Amino acid sequence: MADADALLKLAETEVSQEIPREQYGPVLASPPFIFVDGTFNTRDLGLVPGSPVRAGFAFRSGALFQVTDNGRAVLGAKLGVRRVFDLRSPEERGVAPDPLLDGVENTWIQSSRPDSTPDLDLFVPGGGEAGYRAMYLEVIDVYRDSWRAVLEHVRDRPSDPFLVHCTAGRDRTGVIAGLLLALAGASPETIVLDYLLSRIGTEPVRLMLLQFAVAGTNAENQEQPGFYNLVSLRASSWKAFVDAVQEEYGGFEQFVTDQLGFSKDDLAKIKANLTKS
Repeated sequence: MADADALLKLAETEVSQEIPREQYGPVLASPPFIFVDGTFNTRDLGLVPGSPVRAGFAFRSGALFQVTDNGRAVLGAKLGVRRVFDLRSPEERGVAPDPLLDGVENTWIQSSRPDSTPDLDLFVPGGGEAGYRAMYLEVIDVYRDSWRAVLEHVRDRPSDPFLVHCTAGRDRTGVIAGLLLALAGASPETIVLDYLLSRIGTEPVRLMLLQFAVAGTNAENQEQPGFYNLVSLRASSWKAFVDAVQEEYGGFEQFVTDQLGFSKDDLAKIKANLTKS
């Protein structure tokens, strides 16, 4: 496993710059990343340096629609994944549906409303922090039924490893991963590291995701002001979101109890199941 400082340095590479294969290849072949053929950005939240989450329970990934037979075997037999949570929109699922995996329950919950198209003007100032604040506050609201289902799984099925994914495995998936890490008691530095690791995890499909982002934002091109701030992952953007959750909801724990309807006993059980084997 690479040390946290080395991972962080590589993860801070600007998305406009290519990470050479000889640099990212060994990282993606080592914990916390897991090679699952036909997927990308796949990792174990419990193996992120400094993570208090128990290893082998909570996994995150990008899209699964291209997973190979070998990848299926890794997910089911090696990792023991018993449930997959798909955070994508109906349109994304229609184009690239999740595979059916033996012994694995697929869960998709309709979001409360369609995702808004990001306003690139909000991403122009600074490093795009205002844009990320708005975008992630929408994510945490729109997908609250999915967050509830994931936390119910943690509470009720601690023996069943699970995987959460969206398309890139970085924004929607990054929000729920950050929430899980926060509830488990991870330090802010550990949560930021996991968030930024998606820069490395998505490098094999970087150009495809940039094209996807152009289409999804209606940008004229990649040089439009605000675009590169939108597609970049920065610690300052995550901090802006965390600060917003504190201001709007009183923090992640209060969001879980007041907005998602979990009791204090539920919260204690979720924390215990995330951290204790």
